[in-house]
Amino acid sequence: MSKIALIVGAGSGNSASFARALAEQGYRVVLAARNIAKLDALCTRIDAHAIGCDATSVDSVSALFTSMRESVGAAEVVLYNPSAYTAGSITELDPELVLSSLMQTAYGAFLVAQQAAIDMKRIGGGALFFTGATASVKGFPNFASFAMGKFALRGLAQSLARELGPENIHVAHFIIDGGIASPGRDLNNEDAASNANDAQLEPDAIAQTYMAVLNQHRSAWTHEVDLRPWVENF
Repeated sequence: MSKIALIVGAGSGNSASFARALAEQGYRVVLAARNIAKLDALCTRIDAHAIGCDATSVDSVSALFTSMRESVGAAEVVLYNPSAYTAGSITELDPELVLSSLMQTAYGAFLVAQQAAIDMKRIGGGALFFTGATASVKGFPNFASFAMGKFALRGLAQSLARELGPENIHVAHFIIDGGIASPGRDLNNEDAASNANDAQLEPDAIAQTYMAVLNQHRSAWTHEVDLRPWVENF
């Protein structure tokens, strides 16, 4: 029986690269997003299963996991990828937009993690991954909303790593520090115009790190890793 992986907040960038890498390693991949029509090509390519989901809704996340259990089974690997932010001065930020950002970046991660943990405890283990950002560890002017959400996400990951590790559940937080290059190019293509001087993170390279962490032996688990191009200041 194939192993099952779920990516919440799936799109065409690093999550699509991770989905392809999982499929190549024999996983049956489930992709969740608000708009699943955009995932048609990827689903066809890797024989993935798409389910519509609003990660900020308790009922929608519960329905996602129920549907997945009934159609393909419980996920051994779950990646939470969504985030949102509204930039601006603290005196000008729209409180409703800030709330929406926090819901997508942090609260949705909690809802997904809760359901994932229930299944992983039942099947005896798994891997729960979160996509973070530079704002997970450092706040910048006019990005208070984004930093709030990403700091909360990192706190969730740290707490769950300690809580779920003894349950054979590998929790890891990935800090993506820098711009992500447009997806779909061959990493072996040296066309400078595609990503001059490797100044942006390549989605397939990000996926390689996700897979390396996923395949770690539990005697030497990574709980946090940061990825950045060589030109990025940190």
